[in-house]
Amino acid sequence: MLYLAKKESENYMTKSPVSNAVICALFAAATAVLSQLAVPLPSSVPITLQTFAVALCGYFLSVSKASVAMTVYILLGAVGVPVFSGFKGGIAHIAGPTGGFIIGFLALAALCGIGFKGTFVKHGTILRIIFGVFGVTACHLLGVIHFSLVMGQNLPASFLTVSAPFLVKDFISVVLAFFAANAMRKILRKTGHGEALL
Repeated sequence: MLYLAKKESENYMTKSPVSNAVICALFAAATAVLSQLAVPLPSSVPITLQTFAVALCGYFLSVSKASVAMTVYILLGAVGVPVFSGFKGGIAHIAGPTGGFIIGFLALAALCGIGFKGTFVKHGTILRIIFGVFGVTACHLLGVIHFSLVMGQNLPASFLTVSAPFLVKDFISVVLAFFAANAMRKILRKTGHGEALL
């Protein structure tokens, strides 16, 4: 009876909407904090830890939870909370030159989250990192198109300005986020809280 009660409690914690909401809020907050660690560059896109934070969110959570966390992050910024790089916020920032990258975080988080539990995770590290690379590619594609439309530049010029200088850094960020997420998950399992939180 005690064993069944314990399992029932664990299942409740795993499926609890409250615990899920807390996890999503924590990752939205972590993304906001890491977004402020930025190195300004002559172009309008600074080097930040945003990509790492978003990829970590996807790799640590499932597709659905990661998507919710990024939606919360974007909505907070949209209503004026200074969560974007450089303590910026507001719908005008999303509509500005770098707004496509912010929207692209949704694609990045979702693609990193593929295989959290299920078929893809059985195929090992490489395939999951490849999905993260696809996520970076989708994020940059949205960013380049948006930048091109806002700034009135052609796509090749926009790519060279806001995407090409950051691709290698973002690909490395995805790889680091994958291993960081795995390490975090192992630590949680050792403490006995992994299943409840994940």
